[in-house]
Amino acid sequence: MCAMALPVIVGMGGINAAGRTSGFQAYQSMVRSALSEAQREKNIQAMATLMGLDPSQREQIELGCMIRAIPKSVFDADAIDWNAAFEAAGSDGDFELSIRTKRVPDPLPAGWQVIATQGDRTRVRIAAGQELLVPAKRDFPVKTAGMLPEGFDPASLYPSRNHPRGLQMSLFAASDALGDSGLEWSALQKLVGANQVSVYVGSAMGQLDYEGGGGMLSARARGARVTSKHCPLSLAEMPADFINAYVLGHLGRTGAALGACASFLYNLRMGIDDIQTGRSHIAFVGGADAPVVPEVMDGYVSMGALATADGMAAIDGVSRDQLDMRSMCRPFGENCGFTIGESAQVFILMSDELALKVGAKIYGSAPLVEVCADGFKKSISGPGAGNYVTVAKIAAEARALLGDAALKQRGLVQAHGTSTPQNRVTEGLILSRVANAFGIEHWPVAAIKSYLGHSLGAASADQLAATLGVWGHGVIPGIIHTKSVAQDVVQDGLDFVLKHREVQGDSIDYGILNSKGFGGNNASALVLSPERTRAIMAKRAGSDAWAGYQARNEAVAAKSQSYDAEMSQALKPTRYLFDHNVATDADVALTDASVSIEGVGEVRFQSTLGAYAL
Repeated sequence: MCAMALPVIVGMGGINAAGRTSGFQAYQSMVRSALSEAQREKNIQAMATLMGLDPSQREQIELGCMIRAIPKSVFDADAIDWNAAFEAAGSDGDFELSIRTKRVPDPLPAGWQVIATQGDRTRVRIAAGQELLVPAKRDFPVKTAGMLPEGFDPASLYPSRNHPRGLQMSLFAASDALGDSGLEWSALQKLVGANQVSVYVGSAMGQLDYEGGGGMLSARARGARVTSKHCPLSLAEMPADFINAYVLGHLGRTGAALGACASFLYNLRMGIDDIQTGRSHIAFVGGADAPVVPEVMDGYVSMGALATADGMAAIDGVSRDQLDMRSMCRPFGENCGFTIGESAQVFILMSDELALKVGAKIYGSAPLVEVCADGFKKSISGPGAGNYVTVAKIAAEARALLGDAALKQRGLVQAHGTSTPQNRVTEGLILSRVANAFGIEHWPVAAIKSYLGHSLGAASADQLAATLGVWGHGVIPGIIHTKSVAQDVVQDGLDFVLKHREVQGDSIDYGILNSKGFGGNNASALVLSPERTRAIMAKRAGSDAWAGYQARNEAVAAKSQSYDAEMSQALKPTRYLFDHNVATDADVALTDASVSIEGVGEVRFQSTLGAYAL
């Protein structure tokens, strides 16, 4: 067997605006109109269960997912809370107020004087010209987001204890991925070393809702208190920490690499590297962001990055009331900004050796991620030259692995495709120039943010799930809200897929996932089809070993299908093992050659620094 393991994708789980990732349900929701009638009905059933509806409520199911108008249950975009500042004075200058005694500031602000206290009320005199803040309402210019399907609440599936939404979604994603794999985690743990599992899952911005960093930063301004959970649960690597502590209970490598919108591909790169070098046999990689929070969105609005209702109404030549809120995201078309979305995705990677041994499902493989900065920049948020390097290097590697003909005729590009005027021009030019350099005449380009919005650090994980769906069901999701490619987009060598396109699953050998993040965080990944992956595995394993794998795979595939069928009828509780087999000092046995932990396993010391010895 070759020295370098092949990182095989054996499980996927998560949740985004299109639905549940396992069983290709979110993917099927995006391409439902192109599926067979039987597949459509199964997907409707799965979505109904997810949303707490009856399958007969089809219109409500279809309107309650994907990009849509922000409902008042999330926040009121027509009357959002804020504090209006004004300079106050009485008719003759100073003025007096009666305040509840326990609310009187201590110490008193400059210009304040206590006049009298009676019972629970205190009268104060305030000098003229004082600047005060009063609760007020304002119109929010952004009216849409890519939100989780209406009615689905990840907190309801386990004792969430006021966890930030991103962490709730992360636990669901990891649990869903395990179920989708058809493998028993306890059995897998016995087959690998206690430290031969990696978990790289994080958030691009951390947990910024009111249960996390948002609550910590705003509590005092809102007259509330900071809790003991706000600060620690806001950290960007906390999704990995929660998966380690409450889902897997492993002792391997962990953390999250942050690369703005490219963060998932950074995590994927670390998982690939661990498996290829033999440091791990299993890697959980993913991303999770829940940024549909007015304060977070306000930041992007101030940058001019989000599509506003007025901006899109002007493009369409209609009034704001006539605007189609579901078509706000138009990658490579006439657009004015991106639409923010929320998503949590987790993929299970496994060495091909272990996948053979356990009969794992084969969704495909991920042999390479290239990452490159932009060099010197004028604007930290502006695009640069780095993405040329990442896309071109992946194309060159695809050619070396699959051959020139396959590169030119059997590929698919999942574009970053944010739906901003700058992205449509720069990414279109990059892809076109790479296509021309490699002699590619019709490179299919998809862009699924049209359905989901931009889920920040999880965005390229959404792209991976959709790419695996193309191989599973043979439909490339169309960039459906882009009616025509904008005139300033270079199309030479490219084939923008604007409508759902049916393809033979075995006609596409590879996919390229492309991501361009703020700050010059460029990443591109090469993903191989399940057919190509199985061919590589069979050649490396030999005929007898491959026959044994196929026999074992039947039971695993059946269990995975059973999980999807059961989840489509009734949601299973999220795997959440709180205070479960917690190791204490007494459980640890230590020698100069290993550490053994009761109930977990043994970690043996294998030096990697011997080559440096004098």
